[in-house]
Amino acid sequence: MSSGQPSKVLPGHADQLGSTFDGEGTNFALFSASAHRVELCLFDETGRNETARFDLNEYTNEIWHGFIPGVKPGARYGFRVHGPKEPDKGHRFNENKLLIDPYAREIAGEVDWSNALYGYDVDAEDDKDLTFSVADNANHVPKSVVTDLKALDRSNPRIPWDRTIFYETHLRGYTIKHPALPDHVRGTFEGMADDAIIARIKSLGVTSVELLPIHSFVDDHPLVTHGKRNHWGYNSIGFFAPQQRYLGGGGIESFRTMVRKFHDANLEVILDVVYNHTAEGSELGPILSFKGIDNASYYRLLPDDPRYYVNDTGTGNTINASHPRVVQLVLDSLRYWVEVMEVDGFRFDLGTILAREPTGFDQGSGFLDAIGQDPVLKGVKLVAEPWDIGPGGYQVGGFPPGWAEWNDKYRDEVRAYWKGDSGTTRDLAARVTASGDIYDFRGRRPWTSVNFITAHDGFTLNDVVSYNEKHNEANGEDNKDGHNDNRSYNYGVEGSTDDEAIIAVRERQKRNLLATLLLSHGTPMLLAGDEFGRTQQGNNNAYCQDNEIGWVNWEEIGERDEALTEFVKKLIKIRADNPIFRRSSFRDGCVIRWMNPVGGDQTPESWDDEGALAIGWLLQAHEDGAEAPPTCEALVLFNAFDGDIPFNLPTKINGEPWTVLLNTGEAGEDVALEEGELGPLFPMTSRSLAVLL
Repeated sequence: MSSGQPSKVLPGHADQLGSTFDGEGTNFALFSASAHRVELCLFDETGRNETARFDLNEYTNEIWHGFIPGVKPGARYGFRVHGPKEPDKGHRFNENKLLIDPYAREIAGEVDWSNALYGYDVDAEDDKDLTFSVADNANHVPKSVVTDLKALDRSNPRIPWDRTIFYETHLRGYTIKHPALPDHVRGTFEGMADDAIIARIKSLGVTSVELLPIHSFVDDHPLVTHGKRNHWGYNSIGFFAPQQRYLGGGGIESFRTMVRKFHDANLEVILDVVYNHTAEGSELGPILSFKGIDNASYYRLLPDDPRYYVNDTGTGNTINASHPRVVQLVLDSLRYWVEVMEVDGFRFDLGTILAREPTGFDQGSGFLDAIGQDPVLKGVKLVAEPWDIGPGGYQVGGFPPGWAEWNDKYRDEVRAYWKGDSGTTRDLAARVTASGDIYDFRGRRPWTSVNFITAHDGFTLNDVVSYNEKHNEANGEDNKDGHNDNRSYNYGVEGSTDDEAIIAVRERQKRNLLATLLLSHGTPMLLAGDEFGRTQQGNNNAYCQDNEIGWVNWEEIGERDEALTEFVKKLIKIRADNPIFRRSSFRDGCVIRWMNPVGGDQTPESWDDEGALAIGWLLQAHEDGAEAPPTCEALVLFNAFDGDIPFNLPTKINGEPWTVLLNTGEAGEDVALEEGELGPLFPMTSRSLAVLL
């Protein structure tokens, strides 16, 4: 032990897990129900030299704890946990492995892939009956860091749900090539907080920036071996610590500074969080933290053979959200990001995992019940990705009141409609009206449906209208990864083209898809870059592309792209100015009628016509009930047919003529109405959308 290092450990307390500095020293507390002994190891600032080691001898309510005077913020540490070496009973304790604190608020360093990270002989094909590994991993794992970041008074925007528009982006990919940013802040929280970035996002009219995972995560070993990185970050190892590569020179405070600058611009910050699995993988994965602390508590194991993991996530392991300490971990993490880091909400990757009990997905699961009653968390935005690959894992519409959900039915069915697939008109009608067939139960609201055409996972908008097939060769997986059912179309040429006719139809389809998204009832989510036609060159699974494929290339934005951006701004303003497009309730008195192009309401025969691809959506807002005169009337015309269709317009209740507010057809808003036998005709051009007020 070097001179000047702490030399004693006091009992401390079990009240708060992790490391807690009180001005005189630091309390350390670690949950492990089956451990026999826990050692705390302190390191110098490089994280490579151990300077002191202490036994945490106090054991209260399955928590090992101790207070060490003189340990201050910035101190590096890790745990060594002794216990039974019985994989066949679910126990994988190995005191030779230094472990990351699950409650670490900061994690310094990256995983250095080495055989020492594993608890067995890595040259074998299975860990069963293998030699126990005595290799020490201390120089190959990140170190936990003591911090002292306290909650401060805050004032969050609290955007109402009916006015919310999500803008999903990757902070590194969004900022790494932005010409207004100095090189040293690109790809960091500081870069995302730059005035130029915030001003551009604000100018669109979106309200809530949804960041892909920023929790501390690991670059998968196979990716590192092939010179790649986990660009998206869906491989968490620390649920309290920001990813180190995003910190830059500002440390963890730079995250909160970024959030506050967004709040100053009245923009919310939403985090995409990954609590469904960890980076430790299957029984053949490394021991980095949870696996060596209390494997049988933190993970779901096969009931009849707990040597192996339940793999409902497709990543090798599944968090055991039935265990009270695991539920506590997740809720403590969420509260930390709300109260201390000041974020406004969360999107839960594979959110169904957290609601799984041993019997399967359960609306009354411990996690869902706990979060629904939490006084801090019930006041923020909660969005579920409502599916996983386990039995009964597809749960769109299955979450309880208070939750919003990503609606993949919206994505698939709206894409299919504009692609021109037959028999899709009825599906379109259900999706643009907030999918009431799915969500209009138990008092849930239209905002429950988070509508999206594209997301980080899949084609960009440009690629939806430019490729028939995925092109993921750069991922090194023989193009076998990523979705195969993309409901995309290239209109004659696969990928980029100089053919002006193809370019014209692609641009019109972009406008059609964007207009549908931003005028539909529900909560729209726009993928960053779609507003100017960003491409990933046909890659629909760019999770490992921390390069030109996965980045926004700001310098390639041309005049046509800027025109699309202005179109998006116009759509968002129409939505903001006309409440009829952003209903807050399924029971607000709004009357919806579906109109046939030949005149009048849709008939059963029209709905059943597989070839019909044109329809009108008439909305009439009645503040005091359907019997009162409408306070607002709007008509949206859809034509996904590859041909012109004259549309007989219904008569407005007030008798005034219709005004064309938006038209994606060639004539734009200057289109002239024609006179037909039944009244005015709107000449809808091939593949177009129009809005009339």
